[in-house]
Amino acid sequence: MGAFFEGFLQNRVLIIAVVGWFTAQSFKVVTVLASKKKFDFKYFVSAGGMPSSHAAFVMSMAVAVGLEAGWDSTLFGLALAFALIVMYDASGVRQAAGKQAEVLNIIVEDMFKSHKIAEKRLKELLGHTPFEVFAGGLLGIVVALIMNQVLAL
Repeated sequence: MGAFFEGFLQNRVLIIAVVGWFTAQSFKVVTVLASKKKFDFKYFVSAGGMPSSHAAFVMSMAVAVGLEAGWDSTLFGLALAFALIVMYDASGVRQAAGKQAEVLNIIVEDMFKSHKIAEKRLKELLGHTPFEVFAGGLLGIVVALIMNQVLAL
């Protein structure tokens, strides 16, 4: 069992991907702190927002795989395809679900005002704008390149 965790903690690709995610989530907290002048930890673990941590995670992973296995490797092709699918989903399907949640919340609010029903709001910040996904992807690439140099020391 110790060998598993030791190997897990020495996996450069995984370390770089996690640092990409962590960096993106940290940016969200700092952005909220700057705009609302209030520290809110929930933004560190929530979905949605600027930049996309999904995009940062998968692009960090894909670039790390490219650096490790080679840009012409099948593994890099797989990692990049996976990253592009996740990024498309983050800006497409999940954003549409967030917009639907917003509309449903308005309907529930209208019904709540005129009738006595339980009001339970849906989470509206599910997906990302294309710019948030682009920014997350770019952040992921930068993090991967920097972390590759740091881990090589």
